[in-house]
Amino acid sequence: MPAPKKTFRRPLLVASATLLSLSVASPVALAAPKPSTGPVATPPVGMSRVGGARLGQPGTQVNLAAGVPVLPKDLTARSWIVSDAESGQILAAHNAHWPLPPASTLKMLFADTLLPRFPKTMEHKVVPSDLAGMGAGSSVVGIKESHTYSVHDLWLGVFLRSGNDAVHVLAAMNGGVDRTVGDMQAHARELQALDTHVVSPDGYDAPKQVSSAYDLTLFARSGLQKKDFREYCSTVSAKFESGEIRNTNRLLSGDTDVPVYQGIAGVKNGNTTNAGSTFTGVAERGGKVLLVTVMNPAKHEHNEVYKETAKLLDWGFRAAGKVQPVGELVPPLNAEPSTAQPGATAGTERRSDAAGTRPVASAGGRSGSTGAGTALAIAGGLLALLGGGVFLVNRRWPLPELMRRRTRP
Repeated sequence: MPAPKKTFRRPLLVASATLLSLSVASPVALAAPKPSTGPVATPPVGMSRVGGARLGQPGTQVNLAAGVPVLPKDLTARSWIVSDAESGQILAAHNAHWPLPPASTLKMLFADTLLPRFPKTMEHKVVPSDLAGMGAGSSVVGIKESHTYSVHDLWLGVFLRSGNDAVHVLAAMNGGVDRTVGDMQAHARELQALDTHVVSPDGYDAPKQVSSAYDLTLFARSGLQKKDFREYCSTVSAKFESGEIRNTNRLLSGDTDVPVYQGIAGVKNGNTTNAGSTFTGVAERGGKVLLVTVMNPAKHEHNEVYKETAKLLDWGFRAAGKVQPVGELVPPLNAEPSTAQPGATAGTERRSDAAGTRPVASAGGRSGSTGAGTALAIAGGLLALLGGGVFLVNRRWPLPELMRRRTRP
């Protein structure tokens, strides 16, 4: 059973830095990476300038100055971005607006679009047409025809196992794949994610389906406004039917060559033939919360996308407060000015969806499937649950506090 909540009023992610400090080694940053020059790996000349003119320039954008650590030299991703989740400042970027295949990181947009539409406790009996049209070799959580699933468990399948079968069932509940794709595209425009063209709701490779490191970061930041999104993306493991599923985000769940990242709390990974490996992660240290997106590392080592993300997070935490930003994460078109004070609206959050931004009550219901572990649950029995509180993003867009501590009884 989930442990009782113990709330700490903090502006963002409450991470177990002490317990996990031994699991992460900070790499030595030596030099900024050079942009790729190969014919296949060359970004377009005229990229979008949403968020700042420098973000439309190819190559690495960073303001190195006295006291600012240099970037790791061994970054190989086609595109990446390091941003402050709270202020929206972009600390450094590399081909930030390059439209590339997104793989399952596009599921962040899918979740941000559909999560508000179905109560957690709603149940759905799967029919054959729900699972039609999935791509060959799709990642699945194991949805079975004629079985009944709660919306809660379907979302666990989406976030933990990147289940395209769970995505297709939820899309069917939303009126079908075509309608869901249209809803996602409309929401992307609302978020000013103009590099994104949606073809499949699950991120499976499809002609002309692209997004960018900048847009994926916008999706993550918007999704993290929602309590349910925060809960699902931080869940390490959960029961699913008669078995257990574990999050495939290796910075969250760990692997033989990748330790759990100190302060990690989500968000979403992906991997397809055309996209390579993609990942967006959010983490907190010392009161700073960073979002990092990495797309398609050229180095094909095991878990390379997580290794490069960890290096950029490490750099970002060292550089925060020292480096001048090169751009910003823009707010949604319908974001409203807010005068809310941190913690003043606990239990309430603003949701941004196709119907507009509006205050809604935070969702209740179960936390995890049946005692599901959330981020950092593996360390010393501490559990971290996302939710509560409010602070201002860019002084006009409220983002609830991302994490609360919980302890086991």
